[in-house]
Amino acid sequence: MRKRRLSRQFLVYGFLLLGLALASIGSTMWMTKKVEGGAAAVNEAGRLRMQTWRLVNVDAALSPHGRSEAWLAEFERSLQYLEFGVPSRPLLVPWNLETRQQFHALKTRWLVLKDLLDNRSGTVTQVVSEVDEFVGQIDGFVLAIETVLTRYGAMLALLQLVMMALAVSGAVVSLYVAYLYVVSPVQRLRDGLTAIQSGNFSTRIESAFYNEFSDLADGFNHMAQHLGELYHDLERQVDAKTRDLKFERERLSVLYEVSSFLIDARSLEEIAQGFAKKVRAFSKAEAVAVRWSDETSRRYLMLGSDQLPEELVAEERCLEAGLCACGQLQETAKTRVIPIISETDQRLGRCAKLGYTSLVSVPIRAQDRVLGEVDLFFHQETHLTEADRHLYDTLSGQLATALEYLRSMALLRETAVSEERALLARELHDSIAQSLVFLKIQVSLLRQALNKNDIEKANAVVQEIDVGVQESTSDVRELLVHFRTRANIDDMGEALRVTLNKFELQSGLKSHLSMEGHAVELAPDTQIQVLHVIQEALSNVRKHAQATEVRLKVERGPVWRFSVRDNGQGFLPKPMGKDDTHVGLHIMRERAQRIGAKVSVNSAPDQGTEVSLELQGESV
Repeated sequence: MRKRRLSRQFLVYGFLLLGLALASIGSTMWMTKKVEGGAAAVNEAGRLRMQTWRLVNVDAALSPHGRSEAWLAEFERSLQYLEFGVPSRPLLVPWNLETRQQFHALKTRWLVLKDLLDNRSGTVTQVVSEVDEFVGQIDGFVLAIETVLTRYGAMLALLQLVMMALAVSGAVVSLYVAYLYVVSPVQRLRDGLTAIQSGNFSTRIESAFYNEFSDLADGFNHMAQHLGELYHDLERQVDAKTRDLKFERERLSVLYEVSSFLIDARSLEEIAQGFAKKVRAFSKAEAVAVRWSDETSRRYLMLGSDQLPEELVAEERCLEAGLCACGQLQETAKTRVIPIISETDQRLGRCAKLGYTSLVSVPIRAQDRVLGEVDLFFHQETHLTEADRHLYDTLSGQLATALEYLRSMALLRETAVSEERALLARELHDSIAQSLVFLKIQVSLLRQALNKNDIEKANAVVQEIDVGVQESTSDVRELLVHFRTRANIDDMGEALRVTLNKFELQSGLKSHLSMEGHAVELAPDTQIQVLHVIQEALSNVRKHAQATEVRLKVERGPVWRFSVRDNGQGFLPKPMGKDDTHVGLHIMRERAQRIGAKVSVNSAPDQGTEVSLELQGESV
């Protein structure tokens, strides 16, 4: 269907109204011109009367011949004006049959009158009679013109009425056309926009005319449809995002709850049972089992379960990998959903008898190695999304980390026990063992002296044995003090004061402590090694220095320096040998090496001895 453009329609309506207006105006002007010309003709005809009476005037009749000719010429011009009109003035006879007949009769009568006047053949009575006839003819001609002018006046009035009617009709038609083709479509568009703004995207605009507004209506309908689709699509996206955010919030909550639990759990059984309960709670599973693989990844042991029937727990306490749906092989292990269909199924028959219809198997991985498996049992058909798989894999990874942490802590405790045993063995070897060797030698000497009945020598050996037993007792007591020293003392000064108090009680020697400077406290494991070195230095003072007092000086700063100085007999430093002093120094240096410290000894005969320990302080 061809479109009727509004511009073309308005142009047609405009030209039509313009044509009517121009026709009315033209007709009016034509009528007005006719009326003006007719009025001028009536005036000119009136002048003929005056000129006629002038011609026949007695004075005119007796006037010279030249003057009469001028008046005749003027009369002839008036007749020509009436017949042919005057272009320079609005003089035009409204010719029709009657006016032409009257004018023809007028001209004929004028010829008769002119002949009388030219020949002067008639009497005055004849001339007056002829003039009266001629004037009467002029009146008839004027009457004919006035009759035509009367008709023209009526027609002009009618045209004016028609023009008024056309003006009023044109205004009404223009308003109606404007309302029909512009205002009404714009109103419908505005109502449609209001409906769209209120959220009614089903709003449509029907156009009664096939024009530009129909294009706007089609565009509006297309826009409304597109906006509706976008709005509904946006609603779907918002709903989807809301569901995703809700799931993500639940997922983070589950991860946080499980992580907190795994951090606080302290035993393998507690971790397995608690993890099974929490997984079953958020997954809405009917039962959960946590299995652990052996070193060969061929068998799965039941670590813990929640709501799993006792008969199934007893039957599947130990599973061989691959023989049951639970317990995946290392090379094919992945998070998957296993449908449970038939009770006759060799691998899933027991689960089917218990009413389970779906099994979700999640491997527990640590660095590409399967450490175990989490099995979730459902009574209804279950499907996993990618987000579900990721959540289960993350939780199983957390479980693997927690179990590996327990294993690492067990290894650390085992290592600590081994190191402590080694330290105890080294302490016993460096102190008690040497004393026992010395006592063994003295016992051999005592046996020899008794065999020889050398009483004096035997008494001397007994005295040595007594001294050795006392020293062994002191060494044992000192070891007990060493191993009871607490490493959790935050204040190093307090720890040193406790150590010096114990030394005074054991040795009876006076001790003094001085501390200078300020620094960050040493780490607890560093503190215990420093205390052991200082205790070893104090032990050497008690055993060998023959001193009366000991001074311990501590300088705190970026570099810590501990100095143990006595006023004893001193000695001349020698290369390390087998004597007790060198053994003690060896022990101190070994401890200092563990914490990156350095031990030095300054001594001279009768000048006392100073043992110094230097190490780097802790940074803030």
